[in-house]
Amino acid sequence: MRINWRWTAAILLYAAGFGGLLMGVGLSERPEAGDAGLLTKAYYTLGLFVVGGLDLGVPAGGPAIGRGMLWLAYFGCPLLMASAVIEAVLRVMRPGRWQLRRLSDHIIIVGSGDLTTSFLRMFRGHLVRTPIVVVDEAIEEVREDELTQRFGVTVVTGDITHRFLQHELRLHETLQLVFLGDNDFQAYEAASKVLNEFPALGSRIILHCHNLRFMRSMQDTSVARLCTTFNSYHLAAQALVRNELLSQFQRTEQRDLVIIAGFGRFGQTIMEELEAVADEIEKVFIIDIDADRRMLVAEEQQRLQGTYERIVLQGDISHPEVWRRLTDQADLSRAHPTILLGTGRAEDNLRTALWLKRKYPNALVFARTNDTSRLAEEVGAEHDIEAFSIRQLVEDSIPTTWLPATHRS
Repeated sequence: MRINWRWTAAILLYAAGFGGLLMGVGLSERPEAGDAGLLTKAYYTLGLFVVGGLDLGVPAGGPAIGRGMLWLAYFGCPLLMASAVIEAVLRVMRPGRWQLRRLSDHIIIVGSGDLTTSFLRMFRGHLVRTPIVVVDEAIEEVREDELTQRFGVTVVTGDITHRFLQHELRLHETLQLVFLGDNDFQAYEAASKVLNEFPALGSRIILHCHNLRFMRSMQDTSVARLCTTFNSYHLAAQALVRNELLSQFQRTEQRDLVIIAGFGRFGQTIMEELEAVADEIEKVFIIDIDADRRMLVAEEQQRLQGTYERIVLQGDISHPEVWRRLTDQADLSRAHPTILLGTGRAEDNLRTALWLKRKYPNALVFARTNDTSRLAEEVGAEHDIEAFSIRQLVEDSIPTTWLPATHRS
């Protein structure tokens, strides 16, 4: 946006100066300017951005509106040029750039997305003064300002696999290197290259992988063995099962009925975590548009062995028909069934949760949102629905053992 308004201002100021000369306004040090050709007038106007008319003299003669336009260009052009130069100097002299030269005992985070914000909150909660550098190949200016102002980090644009940047970031001095980028293959590739250059960093590298299937397929590689690898949905699922669902199962005398509506990455990790408490569960229903295929993938990857019965229903959680088929096989009005609405569509989760809670007030209903939602929290409190945020679960579940060893409380 800054580039756009500056270019617009430059064009308008140039048009004002050139228009004034075209209207016959002369210059005290260049009397011939009023009668000069178009190229000469264009050249004189362009010079206003550099020397502000000091070698041209002041506007003289011609119509008043023309002189006014030229005076506007006389003041505006050098001010605009000066603002651009000052901004460039401030960028070059930004303290964070100079701080790179004396970095030591610092943390480097590769990636600038939402997960980076979650990690920064955790780190800053324990490491107020520890230098933190965020590295990304491309980052919007607004996002850069947010990270630097909110968390006091240094933001660097570049590729962590380049040796020059590794030297500038002083990787051999870093306390922790955290890969939180969006591309799983590139993250593993970058970690592999860094380990090749700095093998001692292995235990200090944390690597996030979005795709659970890819992460599990890589678990026997040297990169995975040397680094700490994790998946954010897995962290969130662990927290939900251990902190919320397990206590619910233990409160009930009989074995529980569980419904997982939405069987993507999060739903599959919930199922994996339920294996640890399989003795508490009688039956699990899986609902998803692509439930059959996803269940096959889950069984292949997770080797599900629970003693409970698993029933797969293919369909949209918003369609009453899929719930009719479910209630043909289970009585939701009996005891306290646990219903987890965990699709990536927050509005469908919340709307279906309200419908189910009105129909089965005895059920314990969970509704997922991706980000923290005040609306979901308010609706949940009003209607006895457990609204939860994936991002908040992840933030609350980042282990303090991932802090640099010398800074753990």
